[in-house]
Amino acid sequence: MRDYLLMLFITAAVTHLLTGPVRKFAITIGVVPEVRARDVHREPTPRLGGMAMFGGLLAGLLVASHLPHLEEIFTQSSTPRALLSGAALICLLGVLDDKWGVDALVKLGGQVLAAGVMVFQGLTILWLPVPGTDGIYLSDWQGTLLTVGLIVVSINAVNFVDGLDGLAAGTVGIAATAFFLYAYRLWYGYGIEAAASTTLVSAILAGMCLGFLVHNSHPARIFMGDSGSMLLGLLIAGCAVSVTGEVDPSLLSQSVDGRSGSAAMVPVYIPLIMPLSVIALPVADLVLAVIRRTWNGMSPFAADKGHLHHRLLQLGHSHRRAVLLMYFWSALFSFGIVAYSARGAKSWMLFGVAFVCAVGLFLLLQPRYESGLTRRLLPRRPRGRVVATGGKRTGADEEHRAPSR
Repeated sequence: MRDYLLMLFITAAVTHLLTGPVRKFAITIGVVPEVRARDVHREPTPRLGGMAMFGGLLAGLLVASHLPHLEEIFTQSSTPRALLSGAALICLLGVLDDKWGVDALVKLGGQVLAAGVMVFQGLTILWLPVPGTDGIYLSDWQGTLLTVGLIVVSINAVNFVDGLDGLAAGTVGIAATAFFLYAYRLWYGYGIEAAASTTLVSAILAGMCLGFLVHNSHPARIFMGDSGSMLLGLLIAGCAVSVTGEVDPSLLSQSVDGRSGSAAMVPVYIPLIMPLSVIALPVADLVLAVIRRTWNGMSPFAADKGHLHHRLLQLGHSHRRAVLLMYFWSALFSFGIVAYSARGAKSWMLFGVAFVCAVGLFLLLQPRYESGLTRRLLPRRPRGRVVATGGKRTGADEEHRAPSR
């Protein structure tokens, strides 16, 4: 556990330290788009935050490859190499989009290419946990199609949810933490060493989100842009694919011998349920957006102002409160699945989840109330404002009193 916590903090520190220089670089080259009608923030804000997160990813993998207890992951598994290759491609695509803008179909093609590169290097879904069986093994073309589809959906789901300061980074950070706990339990709880790579990547992903969130919390000094949101979506999907691509379901079934009924099979089903739970809100937002735009005669790729976070603001929630509510539901889905995998369907757990849901619904229906806890969790701070002087954009720290996004 100490090695993984070390990776988390190293990645968070490197990401945090790189974000400042990346912000200045974005301002220098003019990656500070004007505020659009569908945007929530009020002032032009630099993007390219994904470059800092990619730097944190590189640092985490580099340090891990030299640690005695983690270096075997890089020799026995292709997951780190495959994820790094796909991450480099998707981050480059995002940088191009942040700077010049990329056509939606071209962007989709780039996402498929990045997913294909990962599949080519061995990161593929090999089996599906199906009730009543030890898992159904997939053919090569079935595994390839399913893997590419999952990665592309995850990339776009996280990209869609990136609409409020700190929302995408916090949501994915929560999901990565839940995935880390699940993968760590597979390895040390059930003795399945193949889950080691997923444990490492999820710890690094959580560190990337934590380090960037310091700069991206409301009011944000920098946005992650498509270079960051697509990178996070690819990595969280990579964690899911790694579990079903490297963990043998027969070993998982043998490790739960002695437990009866459906509870004994819970860990076998979780690799299928976990990816859906950790990105449940982003995927729901993605599906609703496609239905809404198609119903209104718009292109599914056309941007609008009808996402879940936009609706929370329309209900009257403040920026901070809307973000915390999204955090709440993400944590409920993610950690609820992890707790269920560890304890099964205990009655006290079901009552606990129902109670927490009731609390969440109460808070959702009280948009005008902002507690002291909310203000402490997301305190106001000076915003690094971008102003134009002599045709160039420079950074100047000024107090920003109006909502920024």
